[in-house]
Amino acid sequence: MSKKFKLVLFIRFLGNALFLAGIIGFIFMFGPLISAEAKYRVDKIKGVKRTVPNIVVSSQSTGSGDINFGVLANPSETSIIPVSTEYGIVIEKINANAMIVAGVNPAREKEYVKALSLGVAEALGSTPPGEPGNLYLFSHSTDAPWNIVRFNAAFYLLKELEAGDKVIVFYKNRRFDYVVFDKSVVSPNDVSYLTNQYDAPVLTLQTCDPPGTLLNRLIVRAKLVSS
Repeated sequence: MSKKFKLVLFIRFLGNALFLAGIIGFIFMFGPLISAEAKYRVDKIKGVKRTVPNIVVSSQSTGSGDINFGVLANPSETSIIPVSTEYGIVIEKINANAMIVAGVNPAREKEYVKALSLGVAEALGSTPPGEPGNLYLFSHSTDAPWNIVRFNAAFYLLKELEAGDKVIVFYKNRRFDYVVFDKSVVSPNDVSYLTNQYDAPVLTLQTCDPPGTLLNRLIVRAKLVSS
């Protein structure tokens, strides 16, 4: 085998390897986003509506006075089982389901990066669910495209929410239902939605927009309708 032939084989091998690495890298970076989009579109085409089933509450209470959740009533294939009723969020329309990490400083990258590896972050200073004020939850889709899988995917499809859609927050084994009334795309430097205070219970959700970029922030606000 001549040196020229070996060189050609090596170049071909290297080219194929780089091409394959590029495909794998693309899937690694954007796989969660593509998967979330695909599942949402398939459900929409099929007319599938995912819901949180009724929860039968146990008559026994914990030592702290909180009520224990019991069994789920009539679960089905389209049921969303909350990952946390101690502090969690479920958005049925986009099949979002995550625990909430409380008291996270959105100005400290290391702190919120750690929190977002576990779930959705509650901004430090937020009002507890059900109380008048601003409950601010954020889940940056990513700080850069190559880090997309390091961040929680719960809010990837937040852009699909419209006025009237329901957002469910569980807190200390209680359920709080909010209904969306506003959606905005704002500059990353606009912190007014974080500092806003309200006379009624308001839930504010934030993520990056478009997903995988740092260009803007998508803000969704919802008001409490039942608890």
